[in-house]
Amino acid sequence: MASTADDRVSVSLTVNGTDHELDLDARVTLLDALRDELGLTGTKKGCDQGACGACTVAVDGARRLSCLTLAAQCDDREITTVEGLGADGEPHPVQQAFVRHDAFQCGYCTPGQIMSAVCLLDEGRTGSDEEVREQMSGNLCRCGAYSNIVAAIREVAENA
Repeated sequence: MASTADDRVSVSLTVNGTDHELDLDARVTLLDALRDELGLTGTKKGCDQGACGACTVAVDGARRLSCLTLAAQCDDREITTVEGLGADGEPHPVQQAFVRHDAFQCGYCTPGQIMSAVCLLDEGRTGSDEEVREQMSGNLCRCGAYSNIVAAIREVAENA
């Protein structure tokens, strides 16, 4: 990351396997860089205060609230968004399970829920329904699809 005039920074991001060189205001969040600079609108801007989880992405495999993360903090890091899940044109198993279990209602929180679920599965934190609920507690769903979300995550965990 190199500073330029007027509080701008050059940032190198690898997003969903593609390298990007961005010249950004140093205050730009990762969320805004993803949506406004790279056109990846799957990551949602909910509360913009880190309280809802709609903006959850993976940074180097770990869950991160992109509204609270400066893009400059992710220089030379690997970011995965909901658009980067799946392979060979097939949705990720978590995405498939969310569909099977109707784990979305309006769908606004779904990308953040899915990203958080993928990360917690990778972390191995799916020992019980209670553990899944605790690990997903930072992702809010106004529609109340929580039991279906847990069922989808548990299905993927059991089939892994």
